[in-house]
Parts: sequence; structure tokens; C-alpha cells
Amino acid sequence: MQSNLPLLFRRLGIAALAVAGTVAIVFAYIIGSIYYYSTIDEKRPADAAIILGAAAWYKRPSPVFEERIRHGLWLYENGYVKKLVMTGGKSLRAPYSEAYVARRFALKKHIPADDILIEEESHNTYENLANAKELMEKHDLRSAIIVSDPFHMKRAMSIAEDLGIKAYSSPTPTTRYESTAQSLRFLLQETGHMIGYIISPINSD
Repeated sequence: MQSNLPLLFRRLGIAALAVAGTVAIVFAYIIGSIYYYSTIDEKRPADAAIILGAAAWYKRPSPVFEERIRHGLWLYENGYVKKLVMTGGKSLRAPYSEAYVARRFALKKHIPADDILIEEESHNTYENLANAKELMEKHDLRSAIIVSDPFHMKRAMSIAEDLGIKAYSSPTPTTRYESTAQSLRFLLQETGHMIGYIISPINSD
């Protein structure tokens, strides 16, 4: 009786190639959508700007976080929004929350304290936006411009949509990920986070 093993191995090989091809296509699609979305700026009049948290160094925002804060201030100063929602809790051993640091930065730029709202409990993008939504509801704010780095916008807007936030995308016009290597690393990192969000929304970064 002739063995069917060669045929079996051939079929398994074809199946493996098909799976690998499908994974590659999905991965390429996600990368492409993240890159494409990074070029979209939907800024328009809204009730608030939600500035997504990033690293803070003691009382100073990291360069990446500062770019986000500055863009949020620009939106406020140019009449696009009435309120600024600063997000982000404390990292390990940090004395101050990201939101506190962002608020302090804004106050130094003469933004009225009453126009700055903060949430200091979040540790990832999902929590940033979920907690920001609670603040918006508390203060009767019904629409928001979301501010973050260009490659972060696709995931941020996906989360906002899933949370039911009426939101518009406005990525920072400048970025601290200036070199090609830095941009590629951040793009690939964000692709991984996007896949993680698709698999497990609440537990993603």
C-alpha cells in the first residue's frame, strides 16, 4: 500500500503558506492603515481636546509628550476647543502624574485653570480615553479633538469610536521620531499595539 505521507506533507505545506500569506496581508494592511491615518487631520470646532498621556520626567514632559501638549494648546488658543483634557497617571516611582505635568505646562503658558481638566488614573491609551470620556460627561462636553503622535492616531480613534466618543483626529504636526529608523520602529511598535487592541481591547497598551 502506497504511503500518503508525501501528499499529506504537500497539503500541509500549502496550508502553511496560505496562512503565512494571509497573516502577511493582514499585517501589511494594518501598517498601511496606520500610516495613512497618520496623515489625516480632522480638526474642527469641538468642545474639548483630549491630549493623550506620554512619559513625564519629574515635573517636565518628555519631548514626545511636550509635542502633544503644545498642539493641544494651539487648538485651544486658535479657538478650536473650549477645554483641554489632560490624561495620564503616574509611572512607576514617578512623583507626579502625566496629567499633572501637562496641566502645569499649560498653566505656565497662561491657559486658565478652569479650562484644564485632568484624569490621573490611566496607564494606557484605552484608559486615557475611557477616563477622558467620564470627565467629558461630567462637564457636559459632547465632542473632542484627540491629540497624539501621527502613528498613534489610528488606534486612538478606533478606541474613541468603540467608547462612543464623538471625536476628530488631529495628530501633532511635528514629531520627535525624526529619523527613519525611529519612525519605522514606532510604526512597527504601534502595529503590534493595534493588533493587541484588536485581540483584547481592554488589556491592550
